[in-house]
Amino acid sequence: MKNKAFKHTADEELVRLYVETQRNVYFEELYDRYVDKVYRKCLSFVKNDAQAEDFTHDIFLRLVLKIGGFKEHAKFSTWLYSITYNYCMDQVRLVKKQAETTLDENFDLEEEENENELMEIQAQDLKKALQKIDPEERAILLMKYQDDFSIKDIADTFKISESAVKMRLMRTKEKLRKIYTENILFFLLILIKVLWFWKK
Repeated sequence: MKNKAFKHTADEELVRLYVETQRNVYFEELYDRYVDKVYRKCLSFVKNDAQAEDFTHDIFLRLVLKIGGFKEHAKFSTWLYSITYNYCMDQVRLVKKQAETTLDENFDLEEEENENELMEIQAQDLKKALQKIDPEERAILLMKYQDDFSIKDIADTFKISESAVKMRLMRTKEKLRKIYTENILFFLLILIKVLWFWKK
C-alpha cells in the first residue's frame, strides 16, 4: 500500500532520499509503486506465476545493490525496466541453454510436444506468437510498444547503436507478423482437414 505522505514525491527524489539516508521507508515506496509492473513484465517471459514472483524478488534484490549507481540520465522507471528486461532475458537464455544439452536424446519427444503446442494456439492470440520469438526480440518490442522506451533508451540498455535498434525492431515485427500469419494458416489447414474428414 502506497504511503500517502509520498503521493507527490517523484521516483528520482525517493531514490536520492534512500541513497542518502538508507531509510527503508523510501525504498518501500518505490517497491510499492513498481512491484506489480515488474511482476507483469516477468510474467511476459515465463508462463509460471511462482517463477515470475521469484524473478520479481530477485530483481528488487538487485535493485537494492544497484540503486546507488542510478544516474538521472533517464527516468527511474526506464532504468528499473532495463534491469528487469536484462534479468529476464538472462534467465530465459540460461534455461534455453540447459534445455539444449538434452535436445539430442529427447528430439523425438520434443517434436511431438511442439506439434501439440501448435494445436493449442489461438490464431487471434498475439501473445502466443510473442512467446515464439527470441527473448531479446520480445524485450525490444515490449520496451518500445508497451513501456514507451525511446530508441536511445533501448540502445543504451542493449549497448548497441540506435540504427541497430531500428533494424532489430523492423526485423522482429516482420518475424512476428510471419509467425502470426503461419498460425492462422495452420488452423485453416486443420479446419479444412476436419471438414474433409466429416464429409467422407
